[in-house]
Amino acid sequence: MKLFYNANIYTLDEKQPKASAVLIAGARIIAVGDKDQLESLAHGRLEKQDMQGRTILPGLTDAHLHLQYYALGLEKIDCETKTKEECLRRVAERAKNTPPAEWIFGHGWNQNEWSEGGDWPTASELDVIAPNNPVYLTAKSLHAAWANTSALNLAQVASDTPDPKNGIIQRDSSGRATGILLESAMELVVHVIPEPSIENIKHAIEKAQPYLWKMGLTGIHDFDRRDSFMALQQLHAQGKLKLRVNKNIPVDSLDHAFELGLSTGFGDDWLWIGSVKAFMDGALGPHTAAMFQPYSDAPENRGILNMDGEELFEYCRKAADAGLSMSVHAIGDRANHEVLDAFEQLRSYETEKNLPHLRHRIEHVQVLHPDDAPRFARLNVIASMQPIHAPSDMYAADRFWGERSALAYAWRTQLNYGAHLAFGSDAPVESPNPFLGLHAAVTRRRPDGSPSDEGWYPQQKLTMAEALSAYTAGAAYAANAEHRLGKLAENYLADLIVLDQDIFSMDPNELLSMHASATMIGGEWVLQ
Repeated sequence: MKLFYNANIYTLDEKQPKASAVLIAGARIIAVGDKDQLESLAHGRLEKQDMQGRTILPGLTDAHLHLQYYALGLEKIDCETKTKEECLRRVAERAKNTPPAEWIFGHGWNQNEWSEGGDWPTASELDVIAPNNPVYLTAKSLHAAWANTSALNLAQVASDTPDPKNGIIQRDSSGRATGILLESAMELVVHVIPEPSIENIKHAIEKAQPYLWKMGLTGIHDFDRRDSFMALQQLHAQGKLKLRVNKNIPVDSLDHAFELGLSTGFGDDWLWIGSVKAFMDGALGPHTAAMFQPYSDAPENRGILNMDGEELFEYCRKAADAGLSMSVHAIGDRANHEVLDAFEQLRSYETEKNLPHLRHRIEHVQVLHPDDAPRFARLNVIASMQPIHAPSDMYAADRFWGERSALAYAWRTQLNYGAHLAFGSDAPVESPNPFLGLHAAVTRRRPDGSPSDEGWYPQQKLTMAEALSAYTAGAAYAANAEHRLGKLAENYLADLIVLDQDIFSMDPNELLSMHASATMIGGEWVLQ
């Protein structure tokens, strides 16, 4: 048994919110309370550790993360720069040390943030600095890519190549492909990129785990595909998986899951099945989020709606018959509306067929029509959101959505209506560091303090307790794991983090440099 005492413990358990000691046996918590009380409960060999007043919290969970892409992305060029010039300089530097014909990868560019203006970059700019290598750089949103001519040629993308369904090959005024690929058009190049092996993915995830532990993460909800799942299973079988992983299934695998009889919750405490993931629309940055009204700066553009609510309901119905919950990507107000319509039909179907009302989710919920804001709570749909998106996207949202941004990233609105919130990062779109997410949730400001002391649409700010709950209890609820994860209480898994400061009494700006000084998962220190 282990006894940690003289600690500042926030349990996130309403029955006992604060404690000074926690008693652990094996992988689980025996009790929380004070030192004398817990010593009387202990039996056998007892290891005691004086925590010297440090803060202990339940382990944090990122409720939306692409683990394979994040792990492999640690080796990519960081293209999240303030200027296009700096992004190109980094690509040129990598090209100098890359053998001819070998692919060069990068991630994170956002033309809307470049000081040169919001013009799209072009293949020719990459051709100059990397003439001997195919180059493929994904945008921060992961809904656009920037490729050079070599990469386009390998993919046989030419000016006369037709746009794929739900995708756009961007072209200039004379009809030539510019090198920018939007949404499903990205797959044209992705299909010719050499696939990483399961072994490569496994090693990348294993190497990425310590980065996540340092950020205070003990669990994630993974939204990558089959290869990620296979790598995770191998790590788990070898005893090397040291994160709790709720694994979501892509909608194009729904038929296979149905035939196999997979259902939500199948697995164990380390790796279990979550929801079926579908995409309703694109993203804000490339103007592909599906909107009721046109973008403020593009009067003819309402984004891309991948399907309507009726079409989505057909997937929902099949998932429900298999016992699988649904998790749907929706950014724009039109996309969110269509998903809520489908979920309303789904709730009726579940009742009619005497099926359990599963925990369905909408991922991102970035902007809503006012009429749709109350529907999450009414339908018991989880709002799975990423607070770090708000400061990143606020200027673009103001330019592209205008006054509609009053209900963008509207966490307070959802909480006030009574919806369940689960918070994540969408890494590698953003950093998976939950302390950056907490800062965004309680301040709605960028690290430099912009746009003001009050923050962007400050009426949507959360308290620290509310934001922290979405990274713990809320994420656990979304993963059907609220009886074992998300709080420090009797018989819960002993997943916790130790902080040198009390996040409830510190200046929120200090969150920007915070990290865990120790992380425990299943009663074992993975970081000290």
